[in-house]
Amino acid sequence: MPSITDPVPHVCWVPMAAAVPMMLGMSCAMATEYLTAEQAQHLMFAEATTFTPQAVAASAPLMQQIAARLGAPIHPARWAIVAAMAGDRLLGYVVTDGVVGKFELIQYAVALTPHGEILDVEILSYREAHGGEVRTRAWRQQFVGKTADAALSVGNDIANISGATLSCTHLTDGVRRIATYVQLALARP
Repeated sequence: MPSITDPVPHVCWVPMAAAVPMMLGMSCAMATEYLTAEQAQHLMFAEATTFTPQAVAASAPLMQQIAARLGAPIHPARWAIVAAMAGDRLLGYVVTDGVVGKFELIQYAVALTPHGEILDVEILSYREAHGGEVRTRAWRQQFVGKTADAALSVGNDIANISGATLSCTHLTDGVRRIATYVQLALARP
């Protein structure tokens, strides 16, 4: 008979509140806030002196053109777009958005040049139980230098992360939508 001081292997005490989702087959998401939108703006455009909010141009012909190009309609009304300025010079744009990974919202920001080339992608918050690797620099770096003319699809020019297929796919689709919008609505020759 074991004594009270003997270690008990394979026993895991889980508080009842945490055990209920596991008993129901649900996963527990870990909400992690990495950056605010403002912090991401300053990180992506360190030389900017101002960040000016931009109205989202959503004319019917523009939305039809974007939908035809993407094969699906977009809803940019939820986006926040700012122009990064250094004095009078436009450095580029930062667009913040949110997509659902598998179950939870992933908030992210995309920095683009005035011509629509992707400069950076930052994950602002991640709430999924798995797949936080989308925040790694190596994964996000795959977008840098691409435009809306690139394939921008998981398995083509963006690598998948095992166990995070939906997060990878939905983030990639979101970045593609933003790049297409910026190219058609905001990009300057």
